[in-house]
Amino acid sequence: MEQKFHIPVMLDEVLGYLNLAPGKIIVDATMGTAGHSLSILERIIPGGKLIGIDCDGESLDICRKRLEKFSSACEFAHSNFVDIDIVLEKMEIKKVDGILFDLGVSSLQLSEAERGFSFQKDGPLDMRLDKESLISAYDLVNNLNEEELSNLLWNFGEERWHNRIARLLVEERERHPISTTLELADIVSRSTPFKYRHKHYRIHRATRAFQAIRIAVNRELEVLEAVLSKAVSLLEEKARICVISFHSLEDRIVKHSFKKFSSLGLVDIITPKPLMASEAEISLNPLSRSSKLRVAERI
Repeated sequence: MEQKFHIPVMLDEVLGYLNLAPGKIIVDATMGTAGHSLSILERIIPGGKLIGIDCDGESLDICRKRLEKFSSACEFAHSNFVDIDIVLEKMEIKKVDGILFDLGVSSLQLSEAERGFSFQKDGPLDMRLDKESLISAYDLVNNLNEEELSNLLWNFGEERWHNRIARLLVEERERHPISTTLELADIVSRSTPFKYRHKHYRIHRATRAFQAIRIAVNRELEVLEAVLSKAVSLLEEKARICVISFHSLEDRIVKHSFKKFSSLGLVDIITPKPLMASEAEISLNPLSRSSKLRVAERI
């Protein structure tokens, strides 16, 4: 099973910038399969505590098993990270010494076709990070009108051919509902003008469309903006917040939020420009290619 674990992105940078030490209280707000958490725990014991939050119950089950030997130093919460304040209040924790957000989808989730995140494996059109959520990708793709679909693809994916994709989606679903990931990926590819279809693309043609729909399903940008304000208010003096993002829309929110907090005298920005994964890391873990890390410190 070890090979299925999500490889933590920019692990050394995160460990360094969080200023870890025994006795500290750290929140991993996007726990995944505990890649970052495992290394954090090794540096905050004895006396430290890690609070792990994730909206994916299956991921949390993996974390509990993987961190079993640290069980006395861990608290787990099955929750969306936007409720970080509520999670900590229930644990009677008022302030913490560091918070990590590793945004996006884990390699474990991508590898499970039934989760519906991958355009390379056939599965149901789902894309819910929290399986208990009511709205899935199927609901959006088959119920939004053409204009709404077009706006979604542009606003959340910056998809160049958003109008063409939306038009073909509506045409295709009039014949039958679009219910699988490969159906959706095929429609996106066919929507690309012919002269562009066979050009070399660094990313798969369906990447931006799938990203946009996933973000909409999980309200990712909306909750990110909300949670950053909450997170800063929960930091002890000199405590740090680290955010790893994977596309420009996320990074833009983090950048502007940190600038706003700095102008209000709440934080010092430690990374004026985002840190990127090294070439060595990218060669070992291609998923780190688009990652950006920003760090701020509570004043």
